Amino acid sequence: MTKAMITPAESINHEPGLIWKIWTENADQQLAGRIYLAGSRANAEANCEMHTARLEVTGINVITLYTNTTLSAIN
Repeated sequence: MTKAMITPAESINHEPGLIWKIWTENADQQLAGRIYLAGSRANAEANCEMHTARLEVTGINVITLYTNTTLSAIN
């Protein structure tokens, strides 16, 4: 996955509102995931739509969560 995704990973750095992204994978089960922190819900939704269309895959699960800034500041 690393070799195949280097170019997309580098291009993601230029997306509006991206703060960080964590790439996850389980090669044995052929599963991959991503965790994004975006500056706004609109940025997150636009990013999700773009990548879902680009990947041309089905079975993508998207969950939108909000940052609990009070607890996050502690850790």
